[in-house]
Amino acid sequence: MASPLIAPSVLASDFSRIKEEVEMLNASQADYIHIDIMDGVFVPNISFGIPVTAAFNKYAQKPLDVHLMIVQPEKYVEDFVKAGAKIISVHYEACPHLHRNLQQLKDLGVGRGVAINPHTPIEHLRDLIHDIDMVCMMSVNPGFGGQKFIEKTYDRVAQLRKLIKEEGAATKIEIDGGVNLNNAPKLMAAGADILVAGSFVFNAKDPIDTIAQLKSV
Repeated sequence: MASPLIAPSVLASDFSRIKEEVEMLNASQADYIHIDIMDGVFVPNISFGIPVTAAFNKYAQKPLDVHLMIVQPEKYVEDFVKAGAKIISVHYEACPHLHRNLQQLKDLGVGRGVAINPHTPIEHLRDLIHDIDMVCMMSVNPGFGGQKFIEKTYDRVAQLRKLIKEEGAATKIEIDGGVNLNNAPKLMAAGADILVAGSFVFNAKDPIDTIAQLKSV
């Protein structure tokens, strides 16, 4: 089994020390820097937007993996690309015309991600799976960091891995929410590729070592 790709979520970082936090991630084994964008409409919380994303990008040596928990993402994705996004995930539940959203991301030359909430049926992705580079599977309800991991996620990962295999697609599976060293091995065994970790990394005594431990599961 391949090592997981690790995407620390800067939502849990110290925003008064953006440069230092990003330099720590640059020095670590992290593969991506995960950016959570919330609008207070699609989710009951507001995080930050395009200027702060650009501030993280100013110092980042790892690609920015931008997760848009917002309505009407098509209005903003071009600006997020200009701010440094290399992968953009839009929410299935926020995009009534998802194929159009994915085509827009392709035209902008960024990785095409689709995020799904814990209650969204996996089967809904089948017809578009070849147009999706990465599925960001929420393992908590989106909107707040530090939530408890939903145990049903293991089954959902296995279902999605099976669908990807059946369709002959190359889509990667990213898990976002409550990831730690206890559940990471089970997530990888179920078929995950990328692990997002926020509080678990940034609240650790040694974040670089914590990322290394996640990388080695």
